[in-house]
Amino acid sequence: MRIAAEALQPQITEWADQRPATSTPSALVGQQRALSALQQALSIAGRYAHGFIVTPAGMRTLDVLNEVQNEQHWLHASKFDWVYVANPESAYQPLCVNLPCGKANDFLIKLWEFLQADVSVRGPLKDFILETYTSERVAKYIGLIEDRTFDDLPGSELATVIVTHDENEPFMLCDRVTESTLFGSIRLQSVEGTISSDLHLIEAGAVLKANGGVLAIDAEELLIQPGLWRKLKYILRTSEFDWAQPGDANIAAYYQPEAIPVHIKVLLLGEREIYAQLRELDRDFDNLFPYLADFSSHYSLQKAPLAPYFDYLSYVVREAAVQPLAADAYSALFKFVTRITDFQTELSLDTIAIMQLLREACALATKAQSAEISGEHIRQALAQRDQRDGYIAELSRRSILEGQVYIATEGEVIGQINGLTVITAGGHEFGEPTRITATVHYGDGDIIDIDRKSELSGSIHTKGVMILSAYIANVFARNEAMALSATIVFEQSYHEVDGDSASLAELCCLLSALAEAPIQQGLAITGAVDQFGRVQAIGAVNEKIEGYFELCRIRGLSGQQGVIIPAANLSQLNLGDDVIKAVQANEFHVYAIEHVGQALELLTQSEQKQLYARIEQRLNELQHIDRELPWWRKFIAR
Repeated sequence: MRIAAEALQPQITEWADQRPATSTPSALVGQQRALSALQQALSIAGRYAHGFIVTPAGMRTLDVLNEVQNEQHWLHASKFDWVYVANPESAYQPLCVNLPCGKANDFLIKLWEFLQADVSVRGPLKDFILETYTSERVAKYIGLIEDRTFDDLPGSELATVIVTHDENEPFMLCDRVTESTLFGSIRLQSVEGTISSDLHLIEAGAVLKANGGVLAIDAEELLIQPGLWRKLKYILRTSEFDWAQPGDANIAAYYQPEAIPVHIKVLLLGEREIYAQLRELDRDFDNLFPYLADFSSHYSLQKAPLAPYFDYLSYVVREAAVQPLAADAYSALFKFVTRITDFQTELSLDTIAIMQLLREACALATKAQSAEISGEHIRQALAQRDQRDGYIAELSRRSILEGQVYIATEGEVIGQINGLTVITAGGHEFGEPTRITATVHYGDGDIIDIDRKSELSGSIHTKGVMILSAYIANVFARNEAMALSATIVFEQSYHEVDGDSASLAELCCLLSALAEAPIQQGLAITGAVDQFGRVQAIGAVNEKIEGYFELCRIRGLSGQQGVIIPAANLSQLNLGDDVIKAVQANEFHVYAIEHVGQALELLTQSEQKQLYARIEQRLNELQHIDRELPWWRKFIAR
């Protein structure tokens, strides 16, 4: 089936025309599944109700967390200010006191006044403190010092504020995870040669700063630090924070502040692979982190309307701090965001990638003294990116154009076909044709893969060759062994060949050699095949088509050239404007097929029945030919 030019890219113009007059910037568009999971996690208290957030590439985590905080709150949040105060019974074991949010400094002032006042007149001030700072710990501490003075307290310091809170604080993010940033530290000081610690040397980490609220931690940073994961689990299981002894094995001093109760909701941030590994390797993980918030990198138009995506684009434009988009810029932007996802009906939510493109386009608009970013500016930015990344692709294409690598794009040849491969170099993918040849000879039906014999074949490619062998055996050797064997090879390939996307091309090449039917060299083909000849989807379909088109364009389009792809890949087509224009002008063609028979008819310009009849006739003739024995066997037979 020949594909019309309109089907070679998404409906970007129609989508651009649906742009609303106003939009509300939002980073949470398309994340209903993840938001529902977070809502469930934030509605439950307890030490076994934490969550894991899957963060796809390009997501600005802090933006997402801040917006979630505006819409959802931990229903059981309970924040306090925490203060360490001098212990009248031990200089090395300060006591912790919790206070209402924002009241720590006021409490210290009143505590100072309380200790300065004469013991006989402290009654009214004591009542004020107990009524204002309602806390069991405050009442207990005032009871300890109600008849003491400064001179009765050990050490030279009265108190230090560890944590002070604002009621409306957002989620705390700890993305640079170390022992001190996560759990805090107690530093040491040397006074007249004596190593010691004191109240002002106690410094809280993220766990205490977020105590009573929500703490988000970068999972990868947490896990690569030895011992931190185990220590965090212990805090979550016991709901108590104990300070490690200050110093190290060489320099240490005994200083043990009282443990602080911890009431916290922890959200780990990381990739899906980290989540899978934690579930598999850590038996405590499922108990502590039962909630998975799976943020998506795609926005599917099959499941949601287009309108909310304009809110997401408004958010990206705002964060990128670029000039506004002109009306024609949206179609160019839609082409880019669908190309990232590899599907015509899915739009990318890769915020950073879109921001990078818009900033490049904005620089071009500024250079052109334009007040808006136009579609042409976006296309220029993409062209500049291709120019930057395309050096290896250019070298590869030049080797073909100069004849160092032989690829025919005209004429017809028996047992030779142009397959399509994709090469990744430095993160940049480009398509490249490769010549596949097959020969047949008298034998017992074996199909020899030269790449495999020379150990240049990967396991998936080997599987593909075995599948096409099974197809040929199923069609032509059900009742008796074939009298023909074949060899197949990727010509001028000097590195490992892997993947099954060339199995359709290899099968067509073998059948061409068996039927002695020439293949049109202007057509290239890609696709995987199963044992029944059904054609299956492959990856990087756009890169493969564009790579072959560029070679044909440089040599000169004849109108007979084109590419055959699996019909299953139609939903992934998103080709460049030059390819679409060539298809519109009938200078280049894209065909979609579902079965190997359709591919053969396009490649050989013959019907499948005729080709298979010729193969069967040839096999029958060979089956009934008595092989003449070599002279030396005749001699032995005497």
